[in-house]
Amino acid sequence: MQPVSDVPLAGPSTAGISRPLLLLSKTLEVQSTGVVAAFTFLWLVATTGLYPLLLPDEGRYVGVAWSMLSDDQYSVPRLNGLPFFHKPPLFYWLTAFALDVFGVNEWAARLASACSATLMVTLLFWFLKEYVNQRVAIVAALILATQPLFFGGSHYANLDMTVAALITATTITGAVAIFKYESQAPYRFVLTLAYALAAAAFLAKGLIGVVLPGGILFFWLLWRRRFATMWRMVSLPGIAVFLLLALPWMIYMQQRYPGFFDYYIVYQHFYRFMEKGFNNARPIWFYVPVLLGLTLPWSIQLWRVAKHRWHENGRDAAVRGLMLSWLLVVLVFFSIPNSKLIGYIIPCLVPLAYFIAEPFAFRMREGHGLDPPKGFFWSLIVAIAICMTAVVVMIVNPQQSTKGLAYKLKGHYQPNDEIVMLERYRYDLDFYLGTGKAAMVVLDWDDPEIKKSDNWSRELFDAGLFDPETASQLLIRPQQLTNKLCSDRSIDLWLVGDINRAARHEYLRDVPVALDDGKLRAWHIPAGPALSFCAEMPRPGPG
Repeated sequence: MQPVSDVPLAGPSTAGISRPLLLLSKTLEVQSTGVVAAFTFLWLVATTGLYPLLLPDEGRYVGVAWSMLSDDQYSVPRLNGLPFFHKPPLFYWLTAFALDVFGVNEWAARLASACSATLMVTLLFWFLKEYVNQRVAIVAALILATQPLFFGGSHYANLDMTVAALITATTITGAVAIFKYESQAPYRFVLTLAYALAAAAFLAKGLIGVVLPGGILFFWLLWRRRFATMWRMVSLPGIAVFLLLALPWMIYMQQRYPGFFDYYIVYQHFYRFMEKGFNNARPIWFYVPVLLGLTLPWSIQLWRVAKHRWHENGRDAAVRGLMLSWLLVVLVFFSIPNSKLIGYIIPCLVPLAYFIAEPFAFRMREGHGLDPPKGFFWSLIVAIAICMTAVVVMIVNPQQSTKGLAYKLKGHYQPNDEIVMLERYRYDLDFYLGTGKAAMVVLDWDDPEIKKSDNWSRELFDAGLFDPETASQLLIRPQQLTNKLCSDRSIDLWLVGDINRAARHEYLRDVPVALDDGKLRAWHIPAGPALSFCAEMPRPGPG
């Protein structure tokens, strides 16, 4: 398929067009994919380091990456020193690399997401420029880069944007291979590259990295009745490349931790997909208002899709069908499970940007007065304003974090000291404190409700099953902490908890608060003899 030749941006005359629209017209003349990538990257990364990590997701996933870097051990993802197999390792590797190169800070922690978002915009621009036309490519790239949900995802250090970028890359590369095959051009190298990208997507978030691009391309070809093409897309060299890239880490984990495969594939992929007992239960229609609401003001322009004339051009029908399959496959797939998170729907933003862009580009091409360009211009301005307002809100009103307490603690903490977290694991504490050491976490770990939960306690409990010896030292019960306080200690302890913990724990009533950031407190228990309150208590038993 060849791109549709471009025609002048505006109508027969540009007389009367306002200065902003003239500047926009000049902007739309850009043809370089590299320029689009550079401007997108600068737009996204300029504000990613201006506020603390958000909990729990950013603290959890960046914490695992920080653990890899601080331990200089990259094969096993670890959460608080325990094997953490909820997700595959690619995001952790990328983030650990960024932290190593750019320092342990929020900007580096979010760099993988920002780079992934840049890749999505760049690939969409390149693909549409090659297979539709330059105007649609530029308009779609601008829409995608300024959608508030997309902008927010690029500022959020979790796996969603990384896997969305690799799903995008796999889908586009697969579509290019199909177009090349259908035009009798060499296609095998591109097809093998698509399999390699699918392996990367698998290492980013598991089977959805393969199922979603595969489903998108399958239903697209099915709609076009290209059954012979389907068989041509099954590539033995591609399968070999996929297995070579995707399997070694899994095989090594299974050998090192028996039971890994059952937990990682069977439980985390299939059981969690269909189970109704996890957090964030939402109705099946949940993602429709989310998609429309979090892409405002661009989603308002979807009414233009109902106009029949813009899609009369049959030359773009194949790309249009690909985008429709893309949108529906992702939307339906993630609407099936009972548990739904907003970030899952990010891959839908690519085809959504295309469908909004094509009518705009058509109207610009046909020269239908000033209203469509003005509508695009003002939508762009409002979208940018929403994105910037969100950043300001995060700076002025940051979410709960241990950053303040950790920075205070840095001035007192010694290398041999131990951190003890009271009844909640603080994902981001060691990232900001920088010790590279796992903390003891105090909880009634025998409580059967932990196995029914879907939070930090279940994560640590499951992780401890793969390394019981380490878990016995880190996941301690209240009586074990009491025993430590009521015996001679050779190291200092720092107990970290909410401001109301003193009322719940007798041993804290006689211990002055060492540090306080308004929400969290740290109590310092120096090395030495048992605390005074222990004299009134029964003699501690073993453990």
